[in-house]
Amino acid sequence: MDIFEAIKKRRSVRDYLEKEIDDKIINIILEAAREAPSASNRQEWRFVIVRDKITKDKLCEAAKNQTFMKKASAIIACCAQTDNHVMTCGQACYPIDVAIAIDHMSLAAVELGLGTCWIGAFYEDKVKKILGIPENIRVVELLVLGFPRNKPTHPKNRLPFEKIVFFDKWGNSK
Repeated sequence: MDIFEAIKKRRSVRDYLEKEIDDKIINIILEAAREAPSASNRQEWRFVIVRDKITKDKLCEAAKNQTFMKKASAIIACCAQTDNHVMTCGQACYPIDVAIAIDHMSLAAVELGLGTCWIGAFYEDKVKKILGIPENIRVVELLVLGFPRNKPTHPKNRLPFEKIVFFDKWGNSK
């Protein structure tokens, strides 16, 4: 599969087979994250891989009881060990850099026949307590990872190209 096919196939999966993922596959996915670019090459991302059923159940509760998370093979707590550097544009770099790493993992997962779902609806303090994450570390997202139960039956709902792309000035379309 080429990268453009992986981009088109990537979806948020919320129904998983209760099936384990081999360590080698997890490592390939994490290596994809490690290869992501980051502001000033800071590489602030850190990952906690959760496979333990009881811990996944607790994370589900901390994520506003999104019960589909329990059946996934793993939940990855995507964190940042950050100095809170702000780029010239005014944006903190760590959430952007972690998001880029997560996207690399998501696309690698598609290539390997796996599904993912980004979870932003969670209580960071609860996740930190469950996973023993130090206070100075930020939990940016949770990434659910596993074998999708079903193949998608409908196309993605995306805005038309003309609504999101402008040329030379805001509002200019070709």
